[in-house]
Amino acid sequence: MTINENLKMRALRDLDIFVRAADCGSLSAAARQLDLTPAAVSAAIKRLEAELGSVLLLRSTRSLRLTAEGLLFLDHCREALGLIADARAGLASGRAVISGELQLSVPSDLGRNTLLPWLDRFQREHPQLKLRLLVSDRILDIFRHPVDVALRYGAPPDSSLVALGLAPRNRRILCASPGYLQRCGAPSDPRDLQNHNCLCFRIGDQIHDRWRFERDGQSITVPVAGDRSADDGDLVHRWAVAGVGIAYKSHLDIAHDLAAGRLVPLCGSWDKETLPLNLICADRRQLNPTVQALLRFLRERCAELAPET
Repeated sequence: MTINENLKMRALRDLDIFVRAADCGSLSAAARQLDLTPAAVSAAIKRLEAELGSVLLLRSTRSLRLTAEGLLFLDHCREALGLIADARAGLASGRAVISGELQLSVPSDLGRNTLLPWLDRFQREHPQLKLRLLVSDRILDIFRHPVDVALRYGAPPDSSLVALGLAPRNRRILCASPGYLQRCGAPSDPRDLQNHNCLCFRIGDQIHDRWRFERDGQSITVPVAGDRSADDGDLVHRWAVAGVGIAYKSHLDIAHDLAAGRLVPLCGSWDKETLPLNLICADRRQLNPTVQALLRFLRERCAELAPET
């Protein structure tokens, strides 16, 4: 390794030491975690401060606190170290054999009707991998449940979670079966939904009965109602195909039914709600070669199924 390479590696190490010291709130605690001496940790912080020309940490004999510059620099350090960790994991995934067990939580409709054949293919490509699936629309606390990663629509409920986009521009589709439309007619405007039987999805005590639409900069929210609702997205999907009513479903969930004509998109001149699909985990260190391979695989399948996403 050249002198320049050594200096670059030391600079990265200094960034890691700074982040660890900020998290621990103590140079000595950071030193214990990193198996270094407090003097080595202090020297790393001093090198950073000298290079930046700014004081990052205010130290006392018992504790330390971040300065305003230190807080700003800390955010950039976390981002940079995260990107480097992702790059290293990506390189490793190209060399590693995908094996072991992966515990994956997936939504009901997406899991049963779209992901199952995809995951079958993924396992055929990686026969040493074991999958353990938890299929549910409940919002799991992935810190408490035995789950490695989860697939979820929308922004994660906890901002501390790591969310990696699989289909960032996925949208809901307003849809109904040809049979329903023959009996009840098709709404020409989202506000006409108040005169239709709408199939609503619920999680716990919250029901998704206010559907949003946009057109030409105008945004409207339409309150809807119907004779049934479910806390299982797959049931809402099945009711729509059976001709019971109108549903507002993720494009990824119903793309095959749209292509086969079992469901018909409605109110095409209006833009529907964005509903991004993300792969979520609790910590970037969980982005091992298996998860990295799954991430790439699912991004490719989502793009194939719904290219506009």
